[in-house]
Amino acid sequence: MFENLSERLEKSFKILKGQGRITEINVAETLKEVRRALLDADVNFKIAKQFTDTVKVKALGQEVLRSVNPSQMMIKIVHEELTLLMGGDKTDINIRINPSIILIAGLQGSGKTTFSGKLARWVKTKRSKNPILVAGDIYRPAAIEQLKVIGSQIEVPVYTGDGNMNPVQIAKNAVREAKTNGHDVVIIDTAGRLAVDEEMMNEISAIKGVVNPHEILFVVDAMTGQDAVNTAKEFNDRLDFDGVVLTKLDGDTRGGAALSIRSVVSKPVKFVSSGEKMDAIDIFYPERMADRILGMGDIVSLVEKAQEQYDTEEARKLQKKIAKDQFDFNDFINQIQQIKKMGNMKDLMNMIPGVGKAIKDLDIDDNAFKSIEAIIRSMTPDERTNPVILNGSRRKRIALGSGTSVQEVNKLVKQFDETRRMMKMVSKGGNPARMMGRR
Repeated sequence: MFENLSERLEKSFKILKGQGRITEINVAETLKEVRRALLDADVNFKIAKQFTDTVKVKALGQEVLRSVNPSQMMIKIVHEELTLLMGGDKTDINIRINPSIILIAGLQGSGKTTFSGKLARWVKTKRSKNPILVAGDIYRPAAIEQLKVIGSQIEVPVYTGDGNMNPVQIAKNAVREAKTNGHDVVIIDTAGRLAVDEEMMNEISAIKGVVNPHEILFVVDAMTGQDAVNTAKEFNDRLDFDGVVLTKLDGDTRGGAALSIRSVVSKPVKFVSSGEKMDAIDIFYPERMADRILGMGDIVSLVEKAQEQYDTEEARKLQKKIAKDQFDFNDFINQIQQIKKMGNMKDLMNMIPGVGKAIKDLDIDDNAFKSIEAIIRSMTPDERTNPVILNGSRRKRIALGSGTSVQEVNKLVKQFDETRRMMKMVSKGGNPARMMGRR
């Protein structure tokens, strides 16, 4: 979402490259470009000005280290200020009370219902809770049915009322239902409108008054930019919500909402969400987002995603097989499955420092492993376990069965052999570079 902003900031820092020291003149030129970049990203004008004024004071003050070149120092200061602008530290959701009641608010089309499902799955899998979803949007066509479908996907019950209840009654009865059936988190999806109106505000205020939620989350479409920030302020004035959720971060958005919303409403961004998949939800870490904006990647999040799919016992078994040179195509395809579970391939690669810029114009298909999987699945069990028996006729049959060419099968087998040799050498403490002919 921050591709354009990242490029503009990188260009602004180049003004300082080759400069022996930071001066008022070169700082002013750099920050003029930084301010323009922020405004183009749809950041509030006052916030952009205040941000650059603060950076200027720090850049010209005692924080400048003579041992660091001006460009590096400016990046460091901007990184610190971006982190503070977005909240400084991550803020946890309040689910300590049993049952914890979470009220989801926002405009129509902001992604409330989808996020409600994602949050239910998140508290269930990450926090070992027993949630229940509440269908409080009785106005939007198919809203209740959508939530029921989501609930079925993530195996979380959905309370819908008896068909004659208004949203306030549904919410009240749902809390009673949760207490009766041992649900420790109640997530109430509420109705939205195409614009903020008094009727909607009165209804959600009434729900708040009846259920006394422990957490109110305002869901906002990040693609709406500065409008999202203005809407957040109106909601906050009436609801005094506890945190913000930024959705649709995978869209063509400039990022102004993420950078501005904390300063305008003085409430933290707690979650970010992208896509329709139920696992596409992340806690918002201001420092990690600042890393990504400045092209530093986000290795910590990448490692965490990998650890979520990491099975200690399976890894131990795999290590033994590698050491004994028994790594086969069954293990190979299992590793592919683990990688696919981690999420969108391009998003994952963007977390690696320096890679995001290199692949920004590339169309990386999430089905990149499709042909590899097809080839392996066209092998017999014996061929997967003993790749050494893959002679010419077998490879021809596999190509035909997988809808690929013999050349593609040959290429995969060669890559597999190289991977297996590399793994064995690493497991024995060898030098992979030496094996590949480099010194």
